[in-house]
Amino acid sequence: MLVKRPNSPEAYIELIKQALFEVDDLRAAIEYDSEGMSDSLMFIDELERHVKALYNSLEDGSYEFEDEDLPYMNLVRAHGLFVLPFRDLLTIINDTHRYGLEANG
Repeated sequence: MLVKRPNSPEAYIELIKQALFEVDDLRAAIEYDSEGMSDSLMFIDELERHVKALYNSLEDGSYEFEDEDLPYMNLVRAHGLFVLPFRDLLTIINDTHRYGLEANG
């Protein structure tokens, strides 16, 4: 599945809001089934901290696109879709951070 990067700052912020929702949803699943999801428990706090920091930097105007991975990408690369079902969303956010917004057209 090829997904394009967002083409506006608003669309980028919406992706990050979606990632925050997914983190909360995963945390709820972990709390419901802590034994079966123990792998996720180890990294969910760190992932949430990184995604919230990204969102906050966009909100306060300090965010800058840069050609380097976001801090959470080590977590993303270390876990498959079974443990991190919204891995693709986090990768699209990272790609946007690295390469900028998608050009219209």
